[in-house]
Amino acid sequence: MVKLNKIYTRTGDDGTTGLVDGSRLPKHASRMVAIGAVDEVNAALGFALRELEGEARDNVFRIQNDLFDLGADLATPADEDDDFSPSEMVLRTVPAQVEWLEARIDELTATLEPLTSFILPGGTESAARLHLARTMARRAERAMTAAAEEARLNPAALHYINRLSDYLFVLGRAMNDGGAADIKWVPGANR
Repeated sequence: MVKLNKIYTRTGDDGTTGLVDGSRLPKHASRMVAIGAVDEVNAALGFALRELEGEARDNVFRIQNDLFDLGADLATPADEDDDFSPSEMVLRTVPAQVEWLEARIDELTATLEPLTSFILPGGTESAARLHLARTMARRAERAMTAAAEEARLNPAALHYINRLSDYLFVLGRAMNDGGAADIKWVPGANR
């Protein structure tokens, strides 16, 4: 259990931050950029939650918790022998979390009008907020793949962030009246 008695520790005043194993990295290190990008997605989802109800709200709340797990996973260095299995002391994103997202994507996709055009982010308030979170998830994915070039990252974590942006795309469409209120891109419309 996490217990925070103080919010500030002064340990980061030198421009570094601690990882789960006690090692420290510069705050601008690629791993830390990835962790920060995941945190931004989580904050955007908190903003989106203000407009969601029912199952969509429950699912996004679950995803917020999974994103904290993902952040802990990213903050836990792996050596060449690490198989990325979770334990009592180590949080890891697991394939079941990715599979849960895939099942939600498939369920939502079955209810949506087929895409006939690329769509612009927007529509209803809830869809617009979800599209914003989706673009942030894509940025987090880019940050994570950059970090993966420098250090071993859990493949399930990379899969999760990729599926998350897909889920947010279809959930955004669902919030746009099942896709009927999607805003279609008109190529060259303003030439």
